[in-house]
Amino acid sequence: MNEWCSLVQTIVGEVDKYIKNRNEEILTLSALSQKLGYSEFHISRKFREISGMHFRDYLRHRTLAFALKEIRDTSKGILEIAMDYGFSSHEAFSRSFKEAYGITPSEYRQKPVPVVLRTIIKPFDCYLISIGGTNMKDTKDDVKVYFVNIPAHKYLHIRNYESIGYWDFWQKQSKIPGQDCDTICGLLDSIKGKLDDAGGDDANSSSGQIMAYINEPTGRICSWGIPIAESYGVRLPADYDGEIPEQMQMMDVPDGEYIVFEHGPFDHQTQNCNVEQKIEEAMKNFDYASSGYCLDTEQGRVFYFYHDPERFWKYVRPVKKL
Repeated sequence: MNEWCSLVQTIVGEVDKYIKNRNEEILTLSALSQKLGYSEFHISRKFREISGMHFRDYLRHRTLAFALKEIRDTSKGILEIAMDYGFSSHEAFSRSFKEAYGITPSEYRQKPVPVVLRTIIKPFDCYLISIGGTNMKDTKDDVKVYFVNIPAHKYLHIRNYESIGYWDFWQKQSKIPGQDCDTICGLLDSIKGKLDDAGGDDANSSSGQIMAYINEPTGRICSWGIPIAESYGVRLPADYDGEIPEQMQMMDVPDGEYIVFEHGPFDHQTQNCNVEQKIEEAMKNFDYASSGYCLDTEQGRVFYFYHDPERFWKYVRPVKKL
């Protein structure tokens, strides 16, 4: 199964490459079959088994997600966008767009409300498929530790007061209507202005999205001894005034100082566990007394967690001077 999860991840990458670099090449199961060395039937069956949808449906929804961001972020004409993404006419594009998002492209441009995008599938997620990164290939990078000041901002999110870790968080959220991983990530992906967005035009589901731990008296007691609620969301500018999806909540995060424990890029499949252990050890062994700071565990403080293997793994923890 791990081999096929990795293969589907390759297919997903080919889909995004095709959409972003449209040319005369046509992306089909036949073309993928020749490139990957498996039959069309086998690829189609495994893709649906792992992703939960037919390949052609994923390609259509993913294409619409790219087109939506062009409508949201550029002044290009809607007909031009429709043609750029392979639709035969303005009418055909509008029909598919409304079928997917419940709103026409013109209406969306006038009022870009949050909608559920088809974000990139990440089948080889060592947390969600519960393998934990079993290939223990070591990484030579050290964990960098530094202090930063983060300006006041907003945090749009869902939260859970009982979950323990990323995998358990989404298992529990999946039991709440409208709060499963695909729906929440799709909604967050459609929101413009995320402070941690790595680029935006790649329509990457992880772009701008982070896990965070909020100090809450009614939460579970975490490993460092304070009550927390686990959450998932996006950081937004302090003056953000867009719509808030009904299943989410917004909180104001004040200006503050933070300590960052950061590891650079790594291979998710082979180095995940080692990177996690290195960061955990760095956080456990850090000498706060000699730094002049201590963790700020006041109610409402937010501990951010970034897991983006292509860029970094880091914990951002609020601190205050001793």
